[in-house]
Amino acid sequence: MKDELKLVGGDPDKLARVKTPFPRITYDEAVRLVQKSRRDFKWGNDMVYEDETVVTESFNQPFFVSHFPKGVKAFYHMPDPKNPKVTLSVDLLAPEGYGEITGGGQRIHDLNLLLARIKEEGMNAEDYKWYVDLRRYGTVPHSGFGLGIERTLAWMCKLEHIRDAIAFPRLINRIYP
Repeated sequence: MKDELKLVGGDPDKLARVKTPFPRITYDEAVRLVQKSRRDFKWGNDMVYEDETVVTESFNQPFFVSHFPKGVKAFYHMPDPKNPKVTLSVDLLAPEGYGEITGGGQRIHDLNLLLARIKEEGMNAEDYKWYVDLRRYGTVPHSGFGLGIERTLAWMCKLEHIRDAIAFPRLINRIYP
């Protein structure tokens, strides 16, 4: 659909040059890139849009950032057995300032570890009873991810704003489609 992609501002030739495997860096490496322009950025902080934009300037295709700190990812992300300060997590970022297009990681499958993480985060385990029960009654090591379809479309089509990729965006003056 090269013609349609061109019509909305995308570059089909540029997309055709995107090849796998995608480059991979760790959160630690991403922090060093951000700190080159923002010295006040501290390890353990979540990367907001502006920080991701700085990191994406070093790449001309999508790339993975892995091993985010526990405090940045959800309680259910598995801590890395080699370094329990970080999780077995990953985000896929699009270049040119488009930022995260997928996020995911290994989930905690051990009941006791899950309960410890819920407590560590100051959450009420009873609020997550259904989720805890999934571990209580058996599970296997597994992972999951979420794809930001609108973000991916915004990058592919070179849209200026993500709302232009959303079928029924909520706006300040429009809540319902």
